[in-house]
Amino acid sequence: MASFSVVTNTSSVNAQKELELSNLGLRKALERLSSGLRINRSGDDAAGLAVANSFRSDIAVLRVGVRNANDALSRLQTSDASLNNIGLLVDRAAALAAQSASGGFEGDRATLQAEFTEVLSEIDREAAVARVGSGNAFSVFIGGGATNITASFSQEVTTTGLGLNGLSISAAANAATVVAAVSTAVSNLGTAQGQVGAAQNRLQFAINLAQSQIVNISASESRIRDANIAAETANLTKFQILTQSGIASLANANQSAGSVLSLLG
Repeated sequence: MASFSVVTNTSSVNAQKELELSNLGLRKALERLSSGLRINRSGDDAAGLAVANSFRSDIAVLRVGVRNANDALSRLQTSDASLNNIGLLVDRAAALAAQSASGGFEGDRATLQAEFTEVLSEIDREAAVARVGSGNAFSVFIGGGATNITASFSQEVTTTGLGLNGLSISAAANAATVVAAVSTAVSNLGTAQGQVGAAQNRLQFAINLAQSQIVNISASESRIRDANIAAETANLTKFQILTQSGIASLANANQSAGSVLSLLG
C-alpha cells in the first residue's frame, strides 16, 4: 500500500543527496581542468602525493647537479684552452731553440734568448690560469643516487713540470739541449691535456645521464600528479548532465509532495 507524507519528502531528500554528489564531481572536474592537476590537495590521493613530492625533490636535486657539472665543465674548458696555448708557447720555444742551435746562425742569440725567457715566463703565467697539477683536484655533486665525480690532475704544466726551467739558448750547445728537452715537455703537456680531456668527457656523460633522469622522473611525477584532460573532460560532461537531471528530479520530487493536498479536498 502506498504511503504519503508531507513531513518528510523522502524522494526530495534522496534527490538532494544525489545532486550534491553530482555537484561535488562537477566541482572536482572543473578544478582539475583549471589547474591541470589530478592531485590538488592531500585528500585527493595522499599516498600518490607523497610519491610525487619525492619525485619532485629528486628532480630539483638533479637540476642543481646538472648546473654544478656545467660549471665544472666550463672550468675544464678554460683549462683546456690554456693548455692549448701553452702548447703553442712550447712550439715557439722549440723554434727559437732550433734557430739558435744552428751553427750557421749569424743573428744575435741574445735577442733569441730574450724572447725565449719571455716565452717561459708566459708558460708559467698561463699554467696558473690552467689550474692543473697537484692541489687543483675538485669534486662535483650531481646527485641521482650516484657518488660525486672527482677530477684530479697529477701533471704540472709550469716550466718546472714540463722540464723547461733553467734552460738557455744563448749558445748553440745549450740550444741543442733545449731542443731535446722540448720533446719531454710535449709529452708532459700531453699527459695534462689527457687528464683534463678525460674529466671533461666524464662530466659530459654524467650530465647526459642526469638529464635523462630528469626526463624520466618528470614523466613518473606527471603520471601521478597531473590530470588526464581527456578523462576529466568526459567527467565534466557527465556531471553537468547529472547536475541538470538532478535539479529536474528535485523539482519533481518537491512538486509531488504538494499533490498530497488534493486528498484533503
